[in-house]
Amino acid sequence: MTPDDQDKQTSPAAPGARPDPQENPNRGAGRVFLVVVDESPEMEVALRFACRRARHTGGRVALLHVIEPSEFQSWLTVGELMREEARQKAEQLLQRLAGKVNELVGRMPVLYLREGQRRDELFKLIEEEPDISILVLGAATGKSGPGPLVAALTGKYLGRLRLPITIVPDSLAAEEIDSLS
Repeated sequence: MTPDDQDKQTSPAAPGARPDPQENPNRGAGRVFLVVVDESPEMEVALRFACRRARHTGGRVALLHVIEPSEFQSWLTVGELMREEARQKAEQLLQRLAGKVNELVGRMPVLYLREGQRRDELFKLIEEEPDISILVLGAATGKSGPGPLVAALTGKYLGRLRLPITIVPDSLAAEEIDSLS
C-alpha cells in the first residue's frame, strides 16, 4: 500500500459526501467492525472481539480515536502544545493497535483520528462511512459503570444509531472471547 493509498483510506470524507467505491477497492468487502479506541482495559477486550469476528466473517476492523478538547484552550500556547502532544500520543496508540489488529486479522485496519467530543465524532463518522456495519464497545463491569460512551449510546442516544452495537464486558478472558467469536 502506497502512502497515497493509505491517506485515501484513513482520511475522513467530507460531510454528506458519498465515497467513490472505485477510490478504495476494500469498500464493501465484508463487515466493518468499528472500535472506539482509548487506553482503557475494556477497549482491549472489545478490540479482541472485533478482530476475531472480522477474521471469521471476512470483515475488516476500523479504529476511531477522538482527541477531546483540552481545558487549556484559552491559553493559546499551552493549549497548542497540549493538542500537539495529544495528537502524537493518539497516532502512536493507533499505530500500535493497528499492528495488533494486523496480527489478529491478517489485514490492516482502517484508521480514523478525529478531534472533538467523542460521542459527536462517532456519530459523524458513522454517518459519513456507510460501510461501517457494527459498533463494538467495551464496557467496564466495576462499580463506576460501563463508561460514558456505552451509557450514552444505550440510553438517550440509542435512537441516533443506524447500526447494531456489540457491547463486550471487560470481565471476559481472552479464551472466552475466542470461544464466542
